[in-house]
Amino acid sequence: MVSVKHHLRLSQADAHYGGNLVDGARIMALFGDVATELLIIHDGDEGLFRAYQTVDFLAPLYAGDIIDVEGEITRVGNTSRDMAFRCYKTIEARPDVSPSAADVLHERVLVVSAKGTCIVPKDKQRFEAK
Repeated sequence: MVSVKHHLRLSQADAHYGGNLVDGARIMALFGDVATELLIIHDGDEGLFRAYQTVDFLAPLYAGDIIDVEGEITRVGNTSRDMAFRCYKTIEARPDVSPSAADVLHERVLVVSAKGTCIVPKDKQRFEAK
């Protein structure tokens, strides 16, 4: 199946709550971006996000953390595409040490996982079934 991975640093602009805590909606927006990329690769069209079946917020994220956002198509239907998404923290900001300190994590920390379904109408699918 098709999969993609994005690697990025969360900035101060991503902090939404006290203590530089990043809003979970920021990660959901990133999952939406990954879904769009997956559909373009698979079908040649952005499609539409229909629903999330599950979303699990497992650990906090803060401004300065570096994350990997991953997604894959897990099932292809006639027009539906089931997807799985994961967000991992790979580097953790350490403002307690200094404003620019950070630690590389020895193991990635799963912070958000989700499953969702997107739709690509038949008349928008430009590639042959894979």
